[in-house]
Amino acid sequence: MADKQISLPAKLINGGIAGLIGVTCVFPIDLAKTRLQNQQNGQRMYTSMSDCLIKTIRSEGYFGMYRGAAVNLTLVTPEKAIKLAANDFFRHHLSKDGQKLTLLREMLAGCGAGTCQVIVTTPMEMLKIQLQDAGRIAAQKKILAAQAQLSTPGGAQPSAEAPAAPRPTATQLTRDLLRSRGIAGLYKGLGATLLRDVPFSIVYFPLFANLNQLGQSASEEKSPFYVSFLAGCVAGSTAAVAVNPCDVVKTRLQSLQRGVNEDTYSGFLDCARKILRNEGPSAFLKGAYCRALVIAPLFGIAQVVYFLGIGETLLGLLQSPQP
Repeated sequence: MADKQISLPAKLINGGIAGLIGVTCVFPIDLAKTRLQNQQNGQRMYTSMSDCLIKTIRSEGYFGMYRGAAVNLTLVTPEKAIKLAANDFFRHHLSKDGQKLTLLREMLAGCGAGTCQVIVTTPMEMLKIQLQDAGRIAAQKKILAAQAQLSTPGGAQPSAEAPAAPRPTATQLTRDLLRSRGIAGLYKGLGATLLRDVPFSIVYFPLFANLNQLGQSASEEKSPFYVSFLAGCVAGSTAAVAVNPCDVVKTRLQSLQRGVNEDTYSGFLDCARKILRNEGPSAFLKGAYCRALVIAPLFGIAQVVYFLGIGETLLGLLQSPQP
């Protein structure tokens, strides 16, 4: 097939460009997802995605919705490049004489892609979550301090407000984690990330390949632009919702700072058990619609860029002979 002749550098460029465009478009929704997943019963600050975004803008300004975006924009290029290129690599080596892959082999290729990407995904998510959730914790502490002041005699009288704690940066977080925990600090939650990303890829890539094939009029032709986009959106949102329980656990495990009276966890099973006991089964679906809204356009854009062959065009321009 034609897409097998695409060079690896072109695949990496396509994945990187798609990741940058997608993250820029959907990052505020991802921030809302993280804050909704991290809030626990009795400490609910947000009732929905829109409520979270409105309160974030009021307390942190418009750019507060993009806290942690720099980490994603820096690392999403290698992450998406590895994911897409690894899937193509495994699909190519699992195919027999160019024949269509069986569903099992498609799932194995997706499994391989998901396993490869966690090398970058885990530290990226670790840093991003701290930056995204810092605003929620700061706002919660501010509200509790105001309530405590009002509940004390004469508390309604104005008093000197404590200076706001400096906002952490990705560089500071990385340095602190490396100093205190070594490289393992950046890979906290690696097991939970694998349990999320490997099943995601097992569902996503075969589903996308089969949906995208519906738009092909002949086996050697690419699907139309809109078919690739819709196939990426449907496959991405389906896989995202399917693995959302693992994403909730991963987010909780990777959060270093806790709000007042919020649970701490010793591992994946301990976290899942406490969430089920204290918040009920529905807690595993927190942020599911946000995640679907993030992943659908993210992977839709990725597949469009991939199938348009922007990377091949750029490489062709660079390699064309000068007049």
